[in-house]
Amino acid sequence: MARELRGRSFLTLADFAAEEITALLDLADELKRERAAGKLRDTHAGKTLALLFQKPSLRTRASFDVAMHELGGHAFYLGPEEVGVGKREAPRDVATVLSRYVHGIMARVFGHEIVEELAEYADCPVINGLSDLYHPCQVLADLQTIRERLGKFEGFTLVYVSDGNNVANSLLVGGALVGLNVTILTPAGYEPPAEVVAQAQGLAAASGAAIATTNDLSAVNGADVLYADVWASMGQEAVATEKKKAFEGYTINEELMAAAAPHAILLHCLPAHHGEEITEEVARGPQSAIWDEAENRLHAQKALLATLL
Repeated sequence: MARELRGRSFLTLADFAAEEITALLDLADELKRERAAGKLRDTHAGKTLALLFQKPSLRTRASFDVAMHELGGHAFYLGPEEVGVGKREAPRDVATVLSRYVHGIMARVFGHEIVEELAEYADCPVINGLSDLYHPCQVLADLQTIRERLGKFEGFTLVYVSDGNNVANSLLVGGALVGLNVTILTPAGYEPPAEVVAQAQGLAAASGAAIATTNDLSAVNGADVLYADVWASMGQEAVATEKKKAFEGYTINEELMAAAAPHAILLHCLPAHHGEEITEEVARGPQSAIWDEAENRLHAQKALLATLL
């Protein structure tokens, strides 16, 4: 499996087959156990990862940097003021130049077309650290966390309560691949793109997962996983006030959490706006798996690096 993935890019979870996603999750679990035992794999000595950022992030930068370091390699940060990808320099030129220097590129950008162009012109794997359409690295860690807590995916339902954004899109695709039922719960007019929903439903035909979107808050009843995210993503500050009004009642609080299954877990990709999409009481409550989820960004992405590079 590792040989089949070597050299490939990771722009969306749909780039990989279900068994390949499962293999990555298995490796992530293995790497997590090894790290806890004080063992690190020195497999990437002499290899370098470029961290190309248009948008800042605590978890993406720290987890990729640490992951590459613990594999024996080196990562370096390229911020928006240094490169200006898509503005000062075309993505294809950035990809061509960086390919002469590094063994992999992780890009966290605004437009998904940027990571697509980077992958087209790079001679090394390109990993989508976030784009406006997908956030596959986050959802890879989410799937690892869900399987850790619940033991499997089949028969369980995740309800995502927020905007139909890049995280929602990746949850739809990821759930469809591994057999996890996914419902995206948003106010009317904030649903995920119809083409992403259709793609996920097509993928779900093989796994048996149920894929749905709704505006009805009763969808949380009996859910096995509740997932919160910010209502206005980075770059949407101009519509934040408008979204606050539209999302009234969509806060995951103790009442909403109580409607889920007794064994339900709570996830949030972070950063969180406490008192908006989630309350601090549930974020730090007994059903929260948010901090394990944040940690698993390291292990899931280390599995990606160990395999693709």
